[in-house]
Amino acid sequence: MSRKAAHGRPASWERWLHRFGYVASPRTSVRDRLVVPFPEPRSQLWRTLGPSPAAAGRLARWSGWGGPLLVALLAGLPRFWRLGSPRNLVFDETYYAKDAWSLRRLGYEGTWPDSKTADPQVLADPQVIPLSDTGSFVAHPPTGKWVIALGEWMFGLSPFGWRFMTAVMGTLSVLMLCRIGRRLFRSTALGCLAGALMAVDGSHFVMSRTALLDLIVMFFVLAAFGCLLIDRDRARARLAAALPVDDDGHVRPDDDIAGRAGTGVRPWRLAAGVFLGLAASTKWNGLYFLAFLTILTLLWDVGARRVAGARHPYRAVLRRDLGRSVLSLVPVAAATYLATWTGWFLSDDGYGRHWADGRGGTWSWIPAPLRSLWHYEHGVYQFNVGLHTPHSYQSDPWSWLVLGRPVLFHYQSVKPGEDGCHAASDCSQAILALGTPLLWWSACCALVYVLYRWALRRDWRAGAVLCAVGAGYLPWFLYQERTVFSFYTVVFLPYLCLALAMMLGALLGPPGRKAERRRRGVVAAGALVLLIAWNFIYFFPVYTGLTIPYSSWHTRMWLDTWV
Repeated sequence: MSRKAAHGRPASWERWLHRFGYVASPRTSVRDRLVVPFPEPRSQLWRTLGPSPAAAGRLARWSGWGGPLLVALLAGLPRFWRLGSPRNLVFDETYYAKDAWSLRRLGYEGTWPDSKTADPQVLADPQVIPLSDTGSFVAHPPTGKWVIALGEWMFGLSPFGWRFMTAVMGTLSVLMLCRIGRRLFRSTALGCLAGALMAVDGSHFVMSRTALLDLIVMFFVLAAFGCLLIDRDRARARLAAALPVDDDGHVRPDDDIAGRAGTGVRPWRLAAGVFLGLAASTKWNGLYFLAFLTILTLLWDVGARRVAGARHPYRAVLRRDLGRSVLSLVPVAAATYLATWTGWFLSDDGYGRHWADGRGGTWSWIPAPLRSLWHYEHGVYQFNVGLHTPHSYQSDPWSWLVLGRPVLFHYQSVKPGEDGCHAASDCSQAILALGTPLLWWSACCALVYVLYRWALRRDWRAGAVLCAVGAGYLPWFLYQERTVFSFYTVVFLPYLCLALAMMLGALLGPPGRKAERRRRGVVAAGALVLLIAWNFIYFFPVYTGLTIPYSSWHTRMWLDTWV
């Protein structure tokens, strides 16, 4: 059956798909297919608001930055509110806050006496901190702890100090996601919606207020993803500029140029390599993003060559893009990773620093410091893959997307009349690393939608989102016997928010649809977003450790596995 009827209208099944979700009009211009233009600032929204056309244009252009900045501001205010509470070390802060202080003092991780591991009174007075300069074996590379140390340098070894930088990164990641969503969808509204969804996610909120490493990994990976999006647009624009123009001023495809034209220097891809190196040097799961995103950007190059007219796009990418892509990402990330160990290289007492000194063997041609680092890292790998110590809040990756087992970071029972408890019975103070339930359960549906968009509609945006989710989620299924926790999901949370924003954009419908169709879409999408925001507010007390009656805490434990 022909895809189009004789009069040129889409076939019935394609009209049905158009009603089901946003399917952009076919772009016949090669230039527009290579680089999708941002829409002109004359949308129905601005006309509805009633300003003059000139004022509407200025307002829409301002919104490209003003909207994301406003969303980031609204996200940042609650993240910094009472950031120093609770005053004690929360969950694994007992490792990272003190390792960060050690890095700042020594340049490497020193040793803390076991008896003082979780004693906040010791940390309250930096003059009596029992830190030994004997190198300590640690399970993660140093970058994330250097980031935490920056806050401690500014505000001292205090709860506010060691949580400050994660709060900053949590806020900035919302801003980045707004801008990334805007570029990905060519819509400021959908970009700000994705950022706003992440701003009201409980797991992102809790991780922004806790000195752990996973949100730092998320920040660097998201920055790399954004850099690669910019690189994609600019490389395709250069390719479009190299194509010939016909007499009517239209760019036309050309096999010879598409197969041979270079894309010039690509600084944004180099920046992505740096960020991916920083992610891997915070926690090793950043390496999976390096592998997945390298493949993704090569496939983007293949698509660009194909649209430009190359009959053999894979061969063209192999000849013109593969070397530069790999060199821009993998070696740059590796060099960045090594650079983050500078403090350890310059030390004499870092753990295993001189292991290779005086040792011969097959690899003796490699400098001893690098062999010592390799030996140290091999020991870290063996420790991580062999970590099977049972924990009451560990969970299987299969349960993460549906919030099967969140992690309790902090809990304290408060007697009536103490610490703000005005109930007749005991009160609770809890910090639960729980994603906003309605957001996560909606995101599960959104993943099905973007899978459809990628598999059946060949939507590159859906493919990019799925690639990033897969990089952050799928590798953990290789380590199901290891002790793992659900808060690791914060690394791929931004892409779940992008998926949900994409599905809500489909629910809104394309701008050309009838007003009644658009109105129903706005009501449905708006209702879901408001419910997600309400859900975040409802759980806010158990995200921040506020004192609430025990009964109020218990009513928020919707599933038995949350307790």
